[in-house]
Amino acid sequence: MKPSILLVDDESAILFLFSDYLSKAGYDVKKSLCLKEAKEAIKSQQFNAVILDLILPDGNGIDWIKDLREACPDIAIIVITGIGDVPIAVEAMRRGADNFLTKPVNMTDLDIFLRKSLELQRLRRKDLTSQRLQKQTQFYFGESTIMKEVKELALMAAKHNLPVLIQGETGTGKNMLSRWIHEHSYRSSAPFVELSCSGPSGDLLASELFGHVKGAFTSAIQDKEGLIEVANGGTLFLDEIGDMDPSNQAQFLKVIEEKQYRRLGEVKVRWSDFRLICATNRDLKEETKLGRFRQDLYFRINIFPIVISPLRDRLDDVRGLVQHILTNRGSYNIEISQEVINLLKKYPWPGNVRELKNILERAIFLAGGGTISVEHFRGIEAAASPAETLQVGIRDLEQLEEEHIRDVIKRMGGNKRKAATALGISKSALYRKLKKFQNPI
Repeated sequence: MKPSILLVDDESAILFLFSDYLSKAGYDVKKSLCLKEAKEAIKSQQFNAVILDLILPDGNGIDWIKDLREACPDIAIIVITGIGDVPIAVEAMRRGADNFLTKPVNMTDLDIFLRKSLELQRLRRKDLTSQRLQKQTQFYFGESTIMKEVKELALMAAKHNLPVLIQGETGTGKNMLSRWIHEHSYRSSAPFVELSCSGPSGDLLASELFGHVKGAFTSAIQDKEGLIEVANGGTLFLDEIGDMDPSNQAQFLKVIEEKQYRRLGEVKVRWSDFRLICATNRDLKEETKLGRFRQDLYFRINIFPIVISPLRDRLDDVRGLVQHILTNRGSYNIEISQEVINLLKKYPWPGNVRELKNILERAIFLAGGGTISVEHFRGIEAAASPAETLQVGIRDLEQLEEEHIRDVIKRMGGNKRKAATALGISKSALYRKLKKFQNPI
């Protein structure tokens, strides 16, 4: 792929000269006559380098360098001006420019400076990636037997390139585990690309995955690369794949099998070497029986399954999780009494680790940086009773009915009238049942 260059100069003749030379030298060039156009271009397209004149009709280019560097940390910036003033050159470099040239510019010198700047960009990007890797995702596996097994499976998944299917309830940490696997794999220096399948569907989801060309549909005003393309060499993580539209399932199955795809509206066949990790809170085996998920796709993504158990089934990990959450947020000096730990271990945690994190954040705020006590956990005391502790991991009929009703309403797009019809009850009967829910819909 050609390096993309943004030229910013108010003189059309210079833009033409630079553009003609750089295009022949193998660059993809876009031109802007003022700062406004340049800023709009940066928002709509990713560039490898900006060649920037300082004196422009709507401002001084030097004032934009700092914002440009913050918005695009790894971009190469070359300043070109007719003012051969050393202090201005120093100031431009101080604000983030990589090189400084004065007019008239020798084209050979420009090409040399540009290549050096692009090499600096490559090194800068590598350094940023290295910094991110130093802050790897710290997934807490815990000390329970079931989570030790999860860790063993995750380590095996990281060493191999097989598709991974992570299953578990909402809030158990499926997203974080997928990142952990990526960061411990040989693909760790390449992108980790994430997409939730519970939002867009049909052509919208296809556009996100495969990309599109200009004019493919009404709002396609320019070419767009898909996430499959972005994930080349790295990992593509599809969250809640159980919610993927049937038409998209058929399209994506072909991509998994052949690693080939086409952008929407394009004939050209493209190829991407990505590692696939999927996650779902659904029972996909049951979904295939009901005809809501393709069996052949299920077989392709379920090659290496990992199941994360709900927190209520591993309450012995609560203390370690609390300490892990406090450490990750830098709250090393906050003390938590044993009474609090006992309370937290009695609560069934329907929202799993995510709920624990949110409730702990609130308790830290209420404690004002001091010792966290039971009084800072208002709202969970009633639920954390001995009677309920005995029922940990056991779902009664009311729970099952609530889960089923919520699932039907979700499938009906929130339409309660259609949901009542699907459930075989009256709308008024449905509303009576909804009133009993702890978290009404």
